[in-house]
Amino acid sequence: MTSNGGFQVNDSAPGAAPGLTGTGRRFLFLQGPHGPWFHRLGRMLKATGAEVRRVGFNRGDRAFWPETQSYVPYRGSPDQWPETCARLLDDHAITDIVLYGDTRPIHAEAVKIAKARGICVHVFEEGYLRPHWITYERGGTNGHSKLMTLTLPQMQAALAQLDMDLPDAPARWGDMRQHIFYGALYHWFVLTGRWDYPRFRPHRALTVRQEFTLYLKRLAALPFHALERMAATFRIRHGGFPYHLVLLQLEHDSSFQMHSPFSTMTEFLSLVVEGFAKGASPHHHLVFKAHPLEDGRVPVAREIRRLAREHGVTGRVHFVRGGKLAQLLNDARSAVTVNSTAGQQVLWRGLPLKTFGAAVYAKPEFVSTQGLAEFFRLPTRPDSRAYRDYRHYLLETSQVPGGFYSSRGRRALLRQVVDMMLSPEDPYDALQSGNAAPRQHLRLVN
Repeated sequence: MTSNGGFQVNDSAPGAAPGLTGTGRRFLFLQGPHGPWFHRLGRMLKATGAEVRRVGFNRGDRAFWPETQSYVPYRGSPDQWPETCARLLDDHAITDIVLYGDTRPIHAEAVKIAKARGICVHVFEEGYLRPHWITYERGGTNGHSKLMTLTLPQMQAALAQLDMDLPDAPARWGDMRQHIFYGALYHWFVLTGRWDYPRFRPHRALTVRQEFTLYLKRLAALPFHALERMAATFRIRHGGFPYHLVLLQLEHDSSFQMHSPFSTMTEFLSLVVEGFAKGASPHHHLVFKAHPLEDGRVPVAREIRRLAREHGVTGRVHFVRGGKLAQLLNDARSAVTVNSTAGQQVLWRGLPLKTFGAAVYAKPEFVSTQGLAEFFRLPTRPDSRAYRDYRHYLLETSQVPGGFYSSRGRRALLRQVVDMMLSPEDPYDALQSGNAAPRQHLRLVN
């Protein structure tokens, strides 16, 4: 057994090819996506020889981690967490922490403490090229990602020795129903197990009961929302008018709250409608597309109608509740968003894109720097060749084919992500040094 940069490589077996091993690695899992993904990942890491523990903050975390021996319940108050986290890292000689998203308070504190100790931080997030990829990075994602400081020429240099045909941008999020189901189940466990974790506080403004109620309402309303969406999409696609598409996000999403200039969705809606009224041609329309997981906690549709009346564009402004993005993008003239990952599908089609928040794809080669009224009047197009290089770079580094919520998606992830976590290099450095493993580029449909 030899060491490579602090990571173990197994070369002890006679005639065996060297391979990565988790021997000597001690992983501490924090909160993950709703569902069994983190437990499946932990089991695979154990199979490599690593030690694995999971900190749970509520009954939802406990329900999806069935192993009692490796489970560490945290029942303290939020202000006691930094001290407890530091003690856990030290007492168990943790070498790696694993978490989903890096902005919720307990994770932000853990990342800060871990980095001060030189502990490797593995961060999972929804895919920058969703729906059929997830994001795996080290140190941080979204506005904290290494991609924020990498330039396009640096990416192109790393790709110089590669040759790959890129798959088309997928238009369907295959595990949406599972996503909603696991979210509802998670909040049910949290709600019914509050007695066991009395000091737990959710990282969002709503109470656990309110979150659970919203999930139930969303599940019950799915058939009605589908009919409403079909009717709205039909009117837009058969209306014969040019239109600009606005890609909405969830107001409580970390990318919106932590990496944008807006504190509320209404601020963004107001800015967009005003810019459209001032700059767009009078025969152009504006289409707002809601996030697929929009649950009604913010009255988005009502606010859009109010703003349209206020700026004199009623009849030219439309609202679509979720659904497939491709159907609307196919005929759109341009798109506007804060920093939604859906912006990547806009760029893949070569459409002009205006962003307002920090986004990993907000490179000067791609997104417009025009004022909003000018953008609606005559939007500038992205450098499509440069974007193909950027997308290629993502697919060779941080974008892993698979999904958190479907069994098929989880199997696809496990085939690649464990080796990536055990590698001495993060995905970006591995490509730069020529040590990146061959990648699979799959189409996952349930």
